[in-house]
Amino acid sequence: MADATDTKGAPLPPIRELTHARIPTAVGAFQLRLYANDVDEKEHLALVAGDIGDGESVLVRVHSECFTGEVVGSLRCDCGPQLARAIDLIAGEGRGVIVYLRQEGRGIGLADKLRAYNLQDEGLDTVDANLALGHGADDRDYTLAAAILHALGVRSVRLLTNNPAKVASLQANGLDVVERVPMGRFETAENAGYLRAKVERMGHLGGEGDRQGLPDA
Repeated sequence: MADATDTKGAPLPPIRELTHARIPTAVGAFQLRLYANDVDEKEHLALVAGDIGDGESVLVRVHSECFTGEVVGSLRCDCGPQLARAIDLIAGEGRGVIVYLRQEGRGIGLADKLRAYNLQDEGLDTVDANLALGHGADDRDYTLAAAILHALGVRSVRLLTNNPAKVASLQANGLDVVERVPMGRFETAENAGYLRAKVERMGHLGGEGDRQGLPDA
């Protein structure tokens, strides 16, 4: 396969697959692939179901690590339910990829994420808390996700997301996003303000409604 490039012709950063293994789960079997890179020196992952085949119209979730929501079960966010929903949907289809990026707290890291939680308890919303700590509202980058998808032979995706920035980033990095599949809305009393800020201040979509087709990239 030729080296992948973004839409401006620049090569995507190189990634290296370190190893992979079969992962049986309650909803189906996956291959978990571990990747290294020289950009952020973190080990990112891809959870792959079935045979990618021609790489067209692959159901994909690009998901950022959330220790608090996924491991501890925190109700302050919707990350845990979103990840579980993506696994269920991809397993049900029998073909797809979850790219799991190690960028905790929208890219600010676990320590500052906890500091941001304290600021939120004092009255700031999730955006202003990040800004108060000297970060952007969202410091995540999806370039390595695109590189991983290219390495897996994915050419076009049906993207599980409520975040238009993910759609734009994958398209800018040479992937055809043929459909945005809403992730649903997982609202609790604890995360209602967080979800509202994502919609009103960060441009996320509400997560409700039918699948939405997109024009060709």
